[in-house]
Amino acid sequence: MNTPQYFDASEEKGFVHYLDHDIEDYFVFESNRQIIGSGGVNLSSKEKSACLSYGMIHPDFQGQGIGRELTHFRINHLRRIPHIEEIVVRTSQHVFKFYEKMGFKIDHIEKDYWAKDFDLYQMKI
Repeated sequence: MNTPQYFDASEEKGFVHYLDHDIEDYFVFESNRQIIGSGGVNLSSKEKSACLSYGMIHPDFQGQGIGRELTHFRINHLRRIPHIEEIVVRTSQHVFKFYEKMGFKIDHIEKDYWAKDFDLYQMKI
């Protein structure tokens, strides 16, 4: 439901692969037995960083603070892991302002990374 505004249709295959093979912790936000948001985290025991992954909110519920709450939940989840010193999010130009408000700073930008007109904005906190 967030395609094509926030995701390109070609990214769906990567999301399915993530859910089937790369998922570590993935959280959902429910209201009245309906999933209205979700987002994951990934980490490496060898590194001191972790990544927020595939965060999304149903379009009918955007702008109500659910994304902020889900992001805070994931950040707090990662901060309980002693060796994690840095949290990274890889997003696009369509969402990076949201993460800036959450305290993330742009680390790297790459044009047309996800798909045409979907640039990579790698950010860290």
